[in-house]
Formats: sequence, structure tokens, C-alpha cells
Amino acid sequence: MAKKPHGKKQYAIIGLGRFGSSVAKYLAEMGYEVLAVDDNAQRVQDVAHTVTHAVAADSTDEEAMSSLGIRNFDVVVVAIGQDIQASILTTLILKDLGVPYIIVKAQNELHGKVLNKIGADKVVFPERDMGLRVAHHLISPNILDHIELSTDYSIVEMRLPSQMVGKNLKQLDIRLKYNCNVLAVKRSGEMNITPSADEPLIRDDILVIVGKNEQLTKLEQAHAEL
Repeated sequence: MAKKPHGKKQYAIIGLGRFGSSVAKYLAEMGYEVLAVDDNAQRVQDVAHTVTHAVAADSTDEEAMSSLGIRNFDVVVVAIGQDIQASILTTLILKDLGVPYIIVKAQNELHGKVLNKIGADKVVFPERDMGLRVAHHLISPNILDHIELSTDYSIVEMRLPSQMVGKNLKQLDIRLKYNCNVLAVKRSGEMNITPSADEPLIRDDILVIVGKNEQLTKLEQAHAEL
């Protein structure tokens, strides 16, 4: 099913409860190719108009997963609800099929430990990792955190992209280009809330930026470094 377009990552979301559907819809709205999978036909139908492909299938059926071309997706998010056994079995199947990067939602700490042991690349807990934050991180690995201030405004912590290293805030002119403001620069664990506009930024600096969500999205996409 999935033939990868040049230069753009593809995502598959398995399990379309509140968490999984929020990640799937957000990624799709950002223009990424998304395959949504659930064994519940109604849940599949609910997201079908938003994502690229929506399929009703049993993720614990290796043949079914293989036929979907799941190994061709760069990232697969296993967001299965209460069925811990299905979550574990699905993760094992994805590993066997050679999926490059697997993120799995865990119900509790013990479930998370099992997932880590069987090879999940990242384990998330819904109470701590909301779907929107996960989606932001998928789109731009430089985004370390995303805090919604309101429906329109957010603050992001962004690891300094390589193309910004050596430049200063005046040269980057983030306010003019993206209508966002750099609130602070975090360097070696120290927060500088009055950063000099003329001081060159260095590798591993973290920018704390506030702005409208749509403008922050443009900034994230421009520096996704995928």
C-alpha cells in the first residue's frame, strides 16, 4: 500500500481511540501521509475523511499487517486501548516485519517495561505524553516540548537546528519571519531570559519560543531536519 514519496516521512497509527485518533488526525492535517488501522470499523470510518488511508484490520494478524505494507512506514504508533496482550503482540509483529521505529502506548509501568524489553523504540504514557505532544515530536525531532497556552497560542522548546548554529538571534529574525518571539535560550542547563541578539548560538542550545500555533507549526516544519 505504501510507496514512500521522496523526502517525506510516512506514519501508521494502530488503534484509533482518543489518543491514536488525535495523533493520526494531527499528522494528517500537517500534510503527512498517514495510515490509520483499527479492528473497529466505526473508528476507522470516523477518521477516514482525515487520513490518507484508513483500514479495518487485526493488528495481531501478521499476514494482515504485512499485506498493508506496514514495513514501508518510517514510524508506527501502537495506540491500542485496554488490550495489553494485543499491544504486546502487535509490537512483536512490527519488530519481526522490520518497522524502523515503533512507538507504543503503555497502560502502566509494568506494561511499559515489557514493551521496552521486546524492542519498542519509545514507550509513551497517555497521562504524561498527550497525543499532540507526540505528534509535534514526530514532525520535528528538534521540538523537545510543546505547551498549549490557549487554543491559539503555545510555547515550544526547540533544540537548535544545525542550520542555525553560529548565527545570532538578529540574523535569524524569527519574529519577522514567523511572527514568533524567542523568550529565552537554554544553554548547558542554564536559562537565559535576556539573550543577546548579537551573541552567536552554539550547538545544543535550546530556544524557548512563544507564538500562534499556526506560526509555530511553520517554524517547526521549516527546521524539521527529516
